[in-house]
Parts: sequence; C-alpha cells; structure tokens
Amino acid sequence: MPLSDDQPHTRTRLPVGEQPFPQPTYRQSRPLRALLTVLVVVTLLVVAIAIANRVTPGTGSGAGNDGGGASVDRAAPSAASGAGPAPSGDQPVGTTVNGIASGFPHTDQGAQSAATNYAVAIGSADMFRTDSRHGIVATIADPGALAGLQSRLDQGFGGDTATRYGLDAQGRAPKGLTFVSRTVPVGTKTAGYNDGDAKIEVWCTGLTGLAGERSVQPVTTNWFTLTLSLHWTGGDWKLTDFTSRQGPAPMPGDQQAATADEITGAVQQFGGYRFAR
Repeated sequence: MPLSDDQPHTRTRLPVGEQPFPQPTYRQSRPLRALLTVLVVVTLLVVAIAIANRVTPGTGSGAGNDGGGASVDRAAPSAASGAGPAPSGDQPVGTTVNGIASGFPHTDQGAQSAATNYAVAIGSADMFRTDSRHGIVATIADPGALAGLQSRLDQGFGGDTATRYGLDAQGRAPKGLTFVSRTVPVGTKTAGYNDGDAKIEVWCTGLTGLAGERSVQPVTTNWFTLTLSLHWTGGDWKLTDFTSRQGPAPMPGDQQAATADEITGAVQQFGGYRFAR
C-alpha cells in the first residue's frame, strides 16, 4: 500500500560508477536551434536583396531611371529609357570662314553639324545689316543658289522687318537701346540624306527684340523649326534652300520676367556663339 506523506523519506546514494547518466533535456538544445534559425533567415534576406538589386543587360526599372545601378556610360548611348535620341554630331570642325564654321565631314552627321551652324548664322543680329548679311549668305550658300537665297533673305530681314523691330535702314538700333537676335539650336534630325544632298531639320529657340528702358519691342523668346536643304560642293556642305515653321513650343515655366536693365546687362555681358555642335 502507498506510504503516507507523514512517513520519513530516505535517500540512497550510489557509488559514482553506478550513478545513472542524466537524461538529455530539450531546454539545452533550444538556444542553439534559435541561433541557427536566425542565421538562416538573415542569410536568405541577404540573398534576396542581392538578387533584387542585380541589373542584367537589356532590363530597366521604367522611364526616367538609369536601370537601378547600371553605369551612366553604358546607358547614355541608348535611347531605351525614353529620353529620345542620344546627342549626335561630329567633333567641332577646326576651320571658319567669315566667322562661320566650315569644312564639315561628308557624312550625315557632318550635314547635321553644318545645318546647325547655318541656323545660328541665319538667326543672328548680323542678318539685319545689309553688308554683314551679304557676307553670311555668300559664306554658307551653294554658289548655284546664292542669288536666289540672297534675294529672299534681303526681303526677309530688310525693309519692313527691320522697321518693325525699330531699326533704321542700316539695321542699327536707336540710341540707348541694344538689338538682340540670337538663335539657339535645341536638336536636329535628318529628313533626307544621300551622298550629294541632305535635308536637315533644326529645332530652335530664339531671342529677338530691343533691350533697354525705352524699348517698345522688348526681348521675347520664340520656338521654331528650320528645315535646311544642303548640297555637297567644293568639299563642304552648302545651303541651297530653307523653310521655317513655328514650334514645337514647350509650356512656359512659372518664372518672373527680367527687367529691361537685367536683359540689357545679360546681352552685353554674355556673348553669343560663333559655332554650334
């Protein structure tokens, strides 16, 4: 029969060699198991992050992104990001005639560079003065088209056009005012090309007007596209014809217009370019 709790208890101590081995407990293995679990989870996270950040050729993360780690040098020549064609054009030529770049390569890129420089020349303030206008046209025109171009440009920049901007018959601004006419190319594209002829479109923005306190024709900006037809002659690209159309014009920004003094100072301090591209 079972012993009562009131009965005295005795403890038997066995010799060392006869004592039973302690039974293993799960409490002893839990810290090691928890540590191994943490290490496995951390390792899996590191691997997952590495795979997510990995960039493979031909992949990207959307327009306007450089591919999440791809180098700029590798991405720049491609238009896959939606940024449009990469900048084009040969290296700047090393010769000028009458202050206008010349000696362009006999390539599509060379024709684009020639058209860009000719657009700058045609849109300059020098075109409003008879003597300098004739010099520019003689420099950039194909000899066979010179007479026709000269007549068109005399009508386009002289007479009523000069008067509308407040200039005199010689293209000079009134005393105390500065006449501004600058064309700034934004981009080009080839509309047609073969070994002897090229048609190039040049997207431009321009500044035109009289800078000064008493100006009734303040300097304004406009956007337009020039289409220039070029012919390869005498070892260079020369102008045979041109047309102009308005735009495309971007949405104007929320920017305060400069004062007359600020515009006059900028025009006098910042010189225009003799060449582009």
